[in-house]
Amino acid sequence: MLKVLTVIGARPQIIKAAAFSRAIKKSFSKDITEVIVHTGQHYDANMSDVFFEELQIPKPTYNLSIGSMSHGKQTAGMISGIEDILLQEKPDCILVYGDTNSTLAAAIAGSKIHIPIVHVEAGLRSFNKSMPEEINRIMCDHVSTLLMIPTESARINLKNEGFSEKESDKNADINQPVIIHSGDVMYDNSMYFAELAKKIEKVQGIELTSKPYLLATIHRDNNTDQAERLNALFKAFNRISQENQIQIILPLHPRTAKLLESKLSEEIFRETRNNSLIKLIEPASFIEITALEMHAEMLITDSGGLQKESFFFKKPCIILRPETEWIELVSNGNAIIADADTDKIYEAYQHFKNNSQQLSYPAFYGDGHAAEKICQAIIDHFSKTNAYVYMDIN
Repeated sequence: MLKVLTVIGARPQIIKAAAFSRAIKKSFSKDITEVIVHTGQHYDANMSDVFFEELQIPKPTYNLSIGSMSHGKQTAGMISGIEDILLQEKPDCILVYGDTNSTLAAAIAGSKIHIPIVHVEAGLRSFNKSMPEEINRIMCDHVSTLLMIPTESARINLKNEGFSEKESDKNADINQPVIIHSGDVMYDNSMYFAELAKKIEKVQGIELTSKPYLLATIHRDNNTDQAERLNALFKAFNRISQENQIQIILPLHPRTAKLLESKLSEEIFRETRNNSLIKLIEPASFIEITALEMHAEMLITDSGGLQKESFFFKKPCIILRPETEWIELVSNGNAIIADADTDKIYEAYQHFKNNSQQLSYPAFYGDGHAAEKICQAIIDHFSKTNAYVYMDIN
């Protein structure tokens, strides 16, 4: 029986972990036991606890309760706490997701004491190192043993950085990592939970089928913390909704809600509050977000996850960032990068309003069985008894 230690901390990772836990329960319970470590990076109950309940994820064995603080202090606390758990649990490998500080901390802690890292969503690049996430994902990739890529563009990125293209090697380790095209675990989840989401007719009192609407989300700190960018975004939302008489539903991330009044100009704040077509609601659960996505005309977001989910449900997407890791969405015409530019956002909306029926949706993200492929890869590569020797750090 292999022991996999899964490290999560942010809402998207909790959601992604559901697919892996579900795959173990369904098909690999005799081969893999999972120990879940929650760093506490997202400490708001609406952004964390509810997801474990709703997505039927096993409760974390450990919760470090690190919470929000500066990048350095947060990451340092996580490294220390994760290292203690690793020395106690002695897992066969560590499973990490994406590009958060929790991911970086687990990769550093594990690699220092010679525990193999399995990086889900490896190879993604925005090519913008001013983003903390870009630093995290690059550093994690370069200490990983199994690089589980969601797309072929991720393989190209890794190849360009000097990684071998081999997909199988029984002797794989940190010096000889292998790239495995698993597909995207979020596609697994979206297809699985779409059946539950179909039963939802209202979200926080808003009927999903009564009027057309756009779904918008803002959470990245460069959008929420910079007044100029936040004002440009809400100026675009007001213009789109009023000139086209269409609703915009915007579940407010705690960071966005906290900064809305202080960062928006008095004029734009008042216009937004008085605009009956803009529906500012509380953070939505994953099932609620899925239902909102399924019924929306279009998504407007700075979330990497929602960019993909828009594609899964065949909806066009306007990206509120200067770049994206999911370049295939842009190259195929399913998404437009508008950044925090009011005019570009409005033009992107008009483009999709007039041309959405012409879009195609190729199978970029696999077949909905990414989590099972990840489980099998772990079994194939780490099934040798005592294959890894833990470093004595005392």
